[in-house]
Parts: sequence; C-alpha cells; structure tokens
Amino acid sequence: MDISFGRTATDYGRHRVGFPDALYDRLGAFGVGAAGQRLLDLGTGTGALGRGFALRGCRVTGLDPSPELLAEARRLDGEAGVEIHYVVGRAEETGLEAARFEVVSAGQCWHWFDRPAAAAEIRRLLVPGGWLALAHFDWIPLPGNVVAATEALIEAHNPDWTMGGGTGFHPEELADVALAGFGDIETFSFDIAVPYTHEDWRGRIRASAGVGASLAPEAVARFDSALAALLAERFPDDPLAVPHRCFALVCRAPG
Repeated sequence: MDISFGRTATDYGRHRVGFPDALYDRLGAFGVGAAGQRLLDLGTGTGALGRGFALRGCRVTGLDPSPELLAEARRLDGEAGVEIHYVVGRAEETGLEAARFEVVSAGQCWHWFDRPAAAAEIRRLLVPGGWLALAHFDWIPLPGNVVAATEALIEAHNPDWTMGGGTGFHPEELADVALAGFGDIETFSFDIAVPYTHEDWRGRIRASAGVGASLAPEAVARFDSALAALLAERFPDDPLAVPHRCFALVCRAPG
C-alpha cells in the first residue's frame, strides 16, 4: 500500500486518543520521563506520546516525516499548553546532534521504520546509559467484538491491508534492541477499555493505515458510510467500550 498519514492528518489529530496516564507512571518507575530530561520522540505524528512527556516536564523534541501531522501536533500542543520542538525527518537518519538526549521514545511506529537503521541512529543520539522506550496502544480484536467487525470491513474495502488480527504484543522488538547492543531490556503490558462515540470510532478508523492513509477520498467515504451502518445495526451502544492493550519495552544504551 501507498501509505501517507498526512492525508488523514485532521482525523488523526482529532480522533486518535493519546496514551494512558498509567503508561507514563510505569515508565517513570524506570526513570523514563523525569522532569527536565531531554527526550526525542521519533515518528511523533500528532505528538501524542511526546506531549504526555512534555506535560510531565520533559524537554521534548518530536520528529516525523509528515509536515501535515506536525501541524496538527502544534495545534494540539497549544490546546494542552505545552511547547515541543518539531523537526521534519526520518528515524533512520535524523540529522540531529550525537549524544544529545537522555531518552528516545517511539510510540505506535516502530514497525514503520527500517528497524536496524533506526536502532543504530538511536544509539548515536543517546547519551551513554540513556533510555529507549518503545510503546504501543493497540485495539484488540476478539470474536464478535466491534474491533473484529471493523477489521473485517477494512479488509473488504481494502484487500491490500494485512495488519488485522493483532494481539497488542510486539516480541520482535526485543530482538531488534538486543541486536543493536541495548541492555537492561524489560517489557510490560496492561489492558484498558477506551470509550469511543460512534463518530469518534469512525474518525479513528478513517485515520488508520488501511483507510484514510491509503485509500482514495471517494473510497474512504464509501467505507465510512458502511462503518456507520455496521455500528448502528450491530453495535448500537454509544459510546462503545473498545478493548486496547498497552505494551512497552524499555532498555538502555551501553555506558
């Protein structure tokens, strides 16, 4: 698929919820996200993960290849009352100064990177002993639930989309960071139900890789109408309680 989240920047900024507070609390127990830390958030998108760190006092730089998403990030930062420095660039070759950051984070985006190249660049950017934190916040399809029905509808409208059926766990990342020389590797996860109105769930799905980021506008409109009909017929509760799993990996650079 030809995927560009810049095509769906407005829905992305408006309807994709941020990471839960419990994630930051648990990362804080490792020393990740302390006030004053210099933190780089890779693949920042609309700034969801980085904004949470900024609200906790980190000095955050956000990097993303999409100027459209960064424009939404700045708008949301204004609403939240935080300031983040944004850079247009890619995780594999940021162009940023070496040994500049105590923490590098990446939320919901590691799978989009050239992972060995990104890991090597992160090693270059971190101070000795600095932290890398990878985080995900995935919807969870279960038999008969709204997520499974929505994924089936995406597949019907976009047969090239093959990202359904996820479990919310990302064990491949442990090998990625170990091969790059990181140590003190730990993971954790927890589940949470996220309330979505019908309108917000439709917007959230329009902002996904299989719909708004890859389909033509008229195809997105057809999908959105079909999803609205599916929700009205099979999942009339409004708001919906959508199961999600938060998964995180933390590790440290040598030194």
